[in-house]
Amino acid sequence: MADNKVIESSGSDIDAAILDGLARLNVTQDAVEVEILNEGTRGVFGLGAKEARVRLTIKAEKSLVVDEAVTAVAAADDVRVESAAELRAEPEEFSEENLEAELGRDTLLELLSLMGMENMQVDVRRAEPAPDEKAPPLIFDVHGPNAEELVGQNGDTLAALQRIARLIVGRELATQVRFVVDVGGFKERRKNVLCRLAQQLAKQAVETDRTIVLEPMPPQERRVIHLALRDDPTVSTQSVGEGDRRKVTIVPRA
Repeated sequence: MADNKVIESSGSDIDAAILDGLARLNVTQDAVEVEILNEGTRGVFGLGAKEARVRLTIKAEKSLVVDEAVTAVAAADDVRVESAAELRAEPEEFSEENLEAELGRDTLLELLSLMGMENMQVDVRRAEPAPDEKAPPLIFDVHGPNAEELVGQNGDTLAALQRIARLIVGRELATQVRFVVDVGGFKERRKNVLCRLAQQLAKQAVETDRTIVLEPMPPQERRVIHLALRDDPTVSTQSVGEGDRRKVTIVPRA
């Protein structure tokens, strides 16, 4: 068996480790055999914590790649999916936004089912636009029995679920997608914390007359900072840097 069909991955818990490995392999969970190498430990007061580790091996006769996964999800609902181009050719029935919403919801429900989480629901809404943002991302709110288990430590499991869902939908639509997956309002609570932080740092920037540079953040969290301060007459915000190192600066107005 080729080396690229066997990988080891880690995460804050077993689910996070498995989802991380699935994202790297571009497959769904029924296409792999999972061997738990280390269940991980939480430690005491955050000290001595160890990540969970798993080994994923692609099954020799049943490799369900992400493109096939989307087709399988659609088939379960008796929806005929030929290609993203074909779907976009029927504007009276599909728009790109609606297509992303439908594929995103179906993909998440399929992933949750593969994780053994049944009776889950996914609601879709559009995020509030940030300054100069023409197309804010869709937000998929997952709720149902034991949904909080999907968050993981510091949101790691949720981030892995979002990453693999984006990968599957992006492959099907042949474009990059940036929707947000939330569970039980976790990201909403995180948003409130970031808003309070933004207000405190804006006040600090004005009092010291110095630019405040935040730590690198994912795009959705940078949006929160921009939105929290967009109407503040005392400061302006900018995103600087590249890729994963991109960060927000808070600049006092002259």
